[in-house]
Amino acid sequence: MHKLLSEKHGHRESVATGTHCKEFQNCQPVSGSLYEREANRLWDQKTSPNAIPSSIFSKKIPLHEGNIDLSQVNSHENIMDKLLSEKHGGGESVATGTQCKEIQNCQPVSGSLYEREADRLLDGLGPRFIDWWMHKPLPVDADLLPEVITGFRPPFRLCPPRARAKMTDNKLTHLRKLAQSLPTHFVLGRNRKLQGLAAAILKLWEKSLIAKIAVKYGIPNTNNEEMANELKWLTGGVLLLRNKYFIILYRGNDFLPNWVANLIKEREMELKSFQLEEEGARIGAVEAFPAVDESLKDSTTSGTLSEFQNIQKEFGYVKNTSVEVEVRLEAEKETLERELRKQEHKAFILKKKIEKSARELSKLSTSWMPADQDGDLEILTKEERECFRKIGLKMDCCLVLGRRGVFDGVMEGLFQHWKHREVLKVITMQRVFRQVIYTAKLLEAESGGILVSVDKIKEGHAIIIFRGKNYRRSSKPIAKSLLNKKEALQRSLEMQRIGSLKFFAYQRQQMISGLKLKLTNLKREIDHIEIEKQ
Repeated sequence: MHKLLSEKHGHRESVATGTHCKEFQNCQPVSGSLYEREANRLWDQKTSPNAIPSSIFSKKIPLHEGNIDLSQVNSHENIMDKLLSEKHGGGESVATGTQCKEIQNCQPVSGSLYEREADRLLDGLGPRFIDWWMHKPLPVDADLLPEVITGFRPPFRLCPPRARAKMTDNKLTHLRKLAQSLPTHFVLGRNRKLQGLAAAILKLWEKSLIAKIAVKYGIPNTNNEEMANELKWLTGGVLLLRNKYFIILYRGNDFLPNWVANLIKEREMELKSFQLEEEGARIGAVEAFPAVDESLKDSTTSGTLSEFQNIQKEFGYVKNTSVEVEVRLEAEKETLERELRKQEHKAFILKKKIEKSARELSKLSTSWMPADQDGDLEILTKEERECFRKIGLKMDCCLVLGRRGVFDGVMEGLFQHWKHREVLKVITMQRVFRQVIYTAKLLEAESGGILVSVDKIKEGHAIIIFRGKNYRRSSKPIAKSLLNKKEALQRSLEMQRIGSLKFFAYQRQQMISGLKLKLTNLKREIDHIEIEKQ
């Protein structure tokens, strides 16, 4: 029990006596805050526990609920005082009992600098979640924050000059990696009415870019999607991550702290007031001058609408419907011609790629000389074929053909099977039956065996080949006319590439034909309008 309490509560002392155990926090505050500096000064002066003023530790934590007998705990206080005084050097006294509880109430984080700074970051955001199951500091319990805040509104947002509010994928990935090592700021258990949490997040964003919220374990009907959507709407932040464990929000590129937003609003109100004053002064100046003589206004038409209309009438640029139609048709014609040239250029590039791939495939095909089928084959009766077929289909050992097809490695595997068995089952994944028959004939010719049957199975097609009654394993190596494994893969890739390029070339040709047809119809329409105009 003593060991479990020490591991669970970190910097706490626990003393076991009989069947009871009393624990208290190590009363050594870390320097930093006002309370901590005062406590350090008192410890340096080696004053007694009674000399420490109670104002330094103002918070009060209620007694822990449980089955501990308080009378027995009080009876053991003297024993613990004696033990701790002996531990710290006899003459020095250590605060215990009620005074140690008061020191525990201030909860100084005696850890690394990172933990102390993270704890200081959460000060003033709300009550802490004391049942936190992960590393310190203790996060803020969001369920104890107010559900509704009167007059709460989403914050005012404004992007800096030459900046965008939209986040790039690389920036989002960087922020997600950065948030992994951050401590948890809040712990949340309810789905709705999160205005208090939103206000705390906005206050946290003034010091930190990211707010990390953990979802409480064991609470029924928690919906992290509903939580994230409401927080995103209330704060206006960017959702970095959402799952059943964490919700991570980024404040956004357009986030403004509260004091900056107030300054901007005041500046805008000031500019509006200046504009109103300037407009009022301008109106007053116009009214102060006498009206201009009407004869001066009619003295010239330079730069007026009447001058523009006179020029149009003189040179014949009168707006009519026929001119608008002609301009629209000419613009559409130029667009179609430009698109046609673009598609023809792409079709030319595809044609060159097909020619290059065909040359590569011809080089590989010339190095492969398939063997001719032997004319003097053994004859099998129908009963023998049916027997070999059933034996081959029941065999568990088989040879699988991949995308490389038939090459020297396949033939080596085939002869290894025939070393121990008379019948071989070859499984091919080809879908077209014509290609399956071609592969079966090729295997029969290259191996010198007898093709028994080709059957459709669940995995693909099964090719059953019998080695022959007078089979003798050859001591010579396999014929070098077949491709090796690397060349077979290159041949398969080139065949696939040619098929894809031909398909895309066909689509491109169909598009070119459609553009030519549209362009022809458009030219006919333009010619018809010109004839009517004449």
